[in-house]
Amino acid sequence: MTLTADDLNRATLARQMLLAREDVPVEDAVRRVLALQAQDAAGPYVALANRVAAFDPAAVDAAYAAARLVRSTLLRITIHTVHADDHPTLHAAVLPTLRASCLNDPRFTVSGLTPADADDVVAGLRALTAVPRTQDEIDAWLRERVGPDAAPAAWWAVRRFARLRHVPDGSTWAFARRRTYAATGDDAEPDRTPALAAYALRWFAAFGPGTVADVAQAAMVRRGDVRAALDAVPGALVEVTGPDGRPLLDLPDAPRPDGRTPAPPRLLGMWDSVLLAHHDRSRVVPPQHRAHVTRRNGDVLPTLLVDGRVAGVWRLVDDGVEATALDPLPDDAWDGLAEEAARLLAWAAPRDPALYARHTHWWASLPADGQRRVLPG
Repeated sequence: MTLTADDLNRATLARQMLLAREDVPVEDAVRRVLALQAQDAAGPYVALANRVAAFDPAAVDAAYAAARLVRSTLLRITIHTVHADDHPTLHAAVLPTLRASCLNDPRFTVSGLTPADADDVVAGLRALTAVPRTQDEIDAWLRERVGPDAAPAAWWAVRRFARLRHVPDGSTWAFARRRTYAATGDDAEPDRTPALAAYALRWFAAFGPGTVADVAQAAMVRRGDVRAALDAVPGALVEVTGPDGRPLLDLPDAPRPDGRTPAPPRLLGMWDSVLLAHHDRSRVVPPQHRAHVTRRNGDVLPTLLVDGRVAGVWRLVDDGVEATALDPLPDDAWDGLAEEAARLLAWAAPRDPALYARHTHWWASLPADGQRRVLPG
């Protein structure tokens, strides 16, 4: 089977529930799409609103409160929201990356603590957080455990790999900046190779077809480790041919709709996973737009998705959604974006009229010739 660029795009959009919203619970949607980047706490809500029919943000609040959804540091050493059942496996898959990135960082090593010291702290911290603990409670415990000078560095590191979840506190988007933490799962970490293989197969289900480089990029793990993990599950994947003639891997029965399948407009939130899950991001982000969408500090702006690809950016303004198209768009695309803007405003504006407001300084550097409209208009 040879796939065109449009076939490849539609395959990923189908798996990401971006060809049509689906009538599924929010927890099931998160499992389907693997993980939702969540360092901005609003992100999973916006992502799910683009994928779930009759979306209700209160359903996300409830899933967090019941710990059916878990917010934690995972893929790419960033905060993600995942289904609670997936958290142990995904954490085991990325643990070497999390651990090495923290324990080799000067922000930790300046403390004089060793990796063995950090592991001792993790064991004690997981016991402490068997019940939810506030940041102040953890700070006090760490100051007694490692001393007041080393406590900040210890916490900076271990909170990223100790398998902790953020406990929701009823804030607008479920989580405040001053957080409460709780340990997840039991103290036995799943074996890494099976966990990495499970992650890789789930990646193909959520983002495929693709390559080992894509799977590694999405989680920030070593390509050689991904190859070894997939070697341990022979026959799980098949080869298809990509648009450039190179082989791609995929699950045998995963959806691969025709590239002519309509792709409806969407207003994707910041750091939407579909923009970040591939080594070659041109599947969804045209190369000429990447620098405008992904900023130099790593911010990934809210984007207009038109005909399956990024066509511009958006932000909330006083009288609606300001959409900036980086290429001219036809009238029917603007009509579809206006419908999406009305849908977004109906649920998001009452909850937070300043959604993403602290990132709008980037708009000053957008191309001056971009087409701008306030939607729904």
